[in-house]
Amino acid sequence: MGLVHLLTPDQYLSSIEEIDLDDLEHAGVEAVICDLDNTLVPFGSEEIAESTKKWLREVRDRGFRVVLLSNAMSNRVERLAARLDVPAIAGATKPRAAAYHRAMQVLGAAPGRCAAVGDQLFTDVVGGNRMGMQTILVLPLSRRDFFMTKILRLMERWTICYLQRRGCTERPEG
Repeated sequence: MGLVHLLTPDQYLSSIEEIDLDDLEHAGVEAVICDLDNTLVPFGSEEIAESTKKWLREVRDRGFRVVLLSNAMSNRVERLAARLDVPAIAGATKPRAAAYHRAMQVLGAAPGRCAAVGDQLFTDVVGGNRMGMQTILVLPLSRRDFFMTKILRLMERWTICYLQRRGCTERPEG
């Protein structure tokens, strides 16, 4: 797998609400591995937007299985997962393959049947692409981030500009 392929999301959208569930279904996806911070909730927040709850309900009502896969520590992740009524894996160390193997085990799904959804290129997209999953990058919900993530965001912006120049992806509006 080449570096460009590893870094290129299958889709780059402004939010989770833009994910076309029909497209996922037609692609054979049956399970969604979803990041938490700045994908479903703003970084460090305990507040869950109604639109996020609605989206997760629709995903599950359509028959997709969902697991949260977060590098954040467990107490907050477990509280939010309980409120969202989905299983979660905290302290995941994405993009390591072991985290994605654990998520697939929870979901009972093979990599080709999973979509990895998140706001970070170097964790969510790289991890999902390494496993052979459908990858969906969304814009972060908040500018607030973990210290190391702020540094990675700078490299991420450069990488996305490079991918755009090569015609590999387009930045969503928003």
